[in-house]
Amino acid sequence: MPLWQELPLLLIVAFCLAVLIRSFLLQAFFIPSGSMENTLLVGDRVLVNKIVYDVRDPKRGEVVVFRGPEAWAPQPVDGGDPGIFSKMGRTLGDLIGISRPGAKDFIKRVIAVGGDRVSCCDDQGRVMVNGKGLDEPYIFDNSPLDVAPSPGQCQSRKFAEVVVPAGQLFVMGDHRGVSQDARCQGPVPVDNVVGRAFVIVWPQDRWANLSAPDTFDDVPAPTGGGAGGGSPAPPSLPGKGDIVLAMPIFASVLFLARSRRGLPDRQRRLRP
Repeated sequence: MPLWQELPLLLIVAFCLAVLIRSFLLQAFFIPSGSMENTLLVGDRVLVNKIVYDVRDPKRGEVVVFRGPEAWAPQPVDGGDPGIFSKMGRTLGDLIGISRPGAKDFIKRVIAVGGDRVSCCDDQGRVMVNGKGLDEPYIFDNSPLDVAPSPGQCQSRKFAEVVVPAGQLFVMGDHRGVSQDARCQGPVPVDNVVGRAFVIVWPQDRWANLSAPDTFDDVPAPTGGGAGGGSPAPPSLPGKGDIVLAMPIFASVLFLARSRRGLPDRQRRLRP
């Protein structure tokens, strides 16, 4: 098959693979706000494993992308009145997983899971989970201690003890001074979680693995047990689910590379 015929076929195959991977395995997300600074900066792109939580529950310390419940206020996104070509580009980007997030898409860190008791603060001003104060090195610009808690507002570091319901997560941003999270908007159902953000892929100089910090390793199980409450944080390396997830991508690249490399040989054999 000559190049002018084979190239469109390869592009169609690559597009279909990208849509399948985006729908079931892997998706890139754009970071639109500063609520996760300095772990994630505005403009960063992260890869999200969409199948890992099909085989296990989320763990404390992991960074997750989720759809905000009804009680959560939507976050501001770039608006304006895009033209038809811009709309087409956004639609195509959404199909292959490189578009900007919607107003109800959030990315936060899991602080507590179902059955956990979480509150703030201990005598050192730290968040406590099941009675243990957390040393959180990833926090940037923490909320002030001298501001009184206010319903529906996350301006204060302090909040009353919450027992996280089974099947839900207590999530918070790393930039506590600006993050609107479970402190004032409530826990998030596990069913709303899109997947685990496990690596920063863009910009190139910001590439980093988003592992769970070891501060959660010693969190005790909740009194009376809880759904996943006593599970330790995973190791600081990509999990098996992340590794398995990458296999279809490498297979696709190899397929396209081998097909393209074979074109000159086949064309030479067809020449008189």
